Amino acid sequence: MSENGNVVAVILGGGAGTRLFPLTQYRSKPAVPLGGKYRLIDVPVSNCINSGITQIFVLTQYNSASLNRHIARTYRFSSFSTGFVEVLAAEQTKDNPEWFQGTADAVRQMIPHIRDWRVNTLLILSGDHLYRMDYRKFLQRHFDTNADLTISVIPNRREEAEEFGLLKTDENGRIIEFKEKPKGDALEAMRVDTTRFGLTEEEAKERPFLASMGIYVFNYEKLVTLLAEDQSWVDFGKEIIPDAIKRYNVQAHLFKDYWEDIGTIRAFYEANLDLASPLPKFNFFNTESPIYTRSRYLPPSKVHNCDIDNSMVSEGCILNGVRAKRSIIGLRSRIDKGTSIENSIIMGTDFFESLEEMKTNITKAVPHIGIGENCTIKRSIVDKNARIGKNVQLINQRGVDKEDGPNGNYFIREGIILIPKNATIPDGTVI
Repeated sequence: MSENGNVVAVILGGGAGTRLFPLTQYRSKPAVPLGGKYRLIDVPVSNCINSGITQIFVLTQYNSASLNRHIARTYRFSSFSTGFVEVLAAEQTKDNPEWFQGTADAVRQMIPHIRDWRVNTLLILSGDHLYRMDYRKFLQRHFDTNADLTISVIPNRREEAEEFGLLKTDENGRIIEFKEKPKGDALEAMRVDTTRFGLTEEEAKERPFLASMGIYVFNYEKLVTLLAEDQSWVDFGKEIIPDAIKRYNVQAHLFKDYWEDIGTIRAFYEANLDLASPLPKFNFFNTESPIYTRSRYLPPSKVHNCDIDNSMVSEGCILNGVRAKRSIIGLRSRIDKGTSIENSIIMGTDFFESLEEMKTNITKAVPHIGIGENCTIKRSIVDKNARIGKNVQLINQRGVDKEDGPNGNYFIREGIILIPKNATIPDGTVI
């Protein structure tokens, strides 16, 4: 890509992540754990590295401490390269006393930091999507069509389409119309003949809508112009893109592989559990474009007298007499005998408890970090460093769809039980 100048990637860390609460109670959305040992931010950063893009900014404003720590410990490039992954947290300045007001405003406020890199092409990504993409093809499409803005789109079914911003193109792939989450007749009006993008007749009939993936390649100067013209425009989808379509060469780049927006608890839960299936939609076992994360130098997991099926077990775990079906068991998990785990995500812990700490737990009648004996855990997400006592049942006994437990001890969202980070669930509790 060097013949077309300098490409810099900007990954948007998202807002407060209210739809992913309580996973975002103490961390920003991109720092939410994924697949037992990764974090959401590892996906776009790895896609960049695998595409030869190593100048990467991550924009955040909420709970960014754990994200900063993860990035600082994980992504260290050689001192002989110009590569970096740098967190830019929202800051108040004389010109901009406000926090980020939206996706476009976040980029507008960070332009002074990005300008120094003599950038002429800006790749804008989201921090909470699960997919594997070679951005070189995306950039090539942008350069080949001499575009001012290129939007990556995914062919969509009717039932999914109204959740997204939809695009219409001419026969050359130039975008001529954009509608944010249309419904009814407005939705029908956005149908496109997707065979133009290489889909078969059958696929095109099934997926006649082009949904924006929320990832863009901008000509840097044109973006600066767009952002400067109207300071009240704060969002790419609602304001910047519709205006750009009227005045500039805006192109579509079709992406046909697996892509999931992990913006809700259900999407997060289902995408994680799918990773443990025999043929997952997203495969971490890919040597050509691996997903990178922090090297932790943990010992291999120890498994005694267990029955584990369709599950992923991360490093540093001690599992003793555990039955696990279709579950993710995260780093340093300690799970005791007689415990059954089904369709659940156990995120593990940030540290090992020492023998002295365990003795103190016993004298104070506090459960150890991990999961005690004879527990039943179904359709649950247990966040990091949780202490779950003996004979605990996380089964959503009353079939509740949404509930907040006393003192924030547990939450239920879409029927899924969530035990927040650092929570303690006493012996014998039934939820």
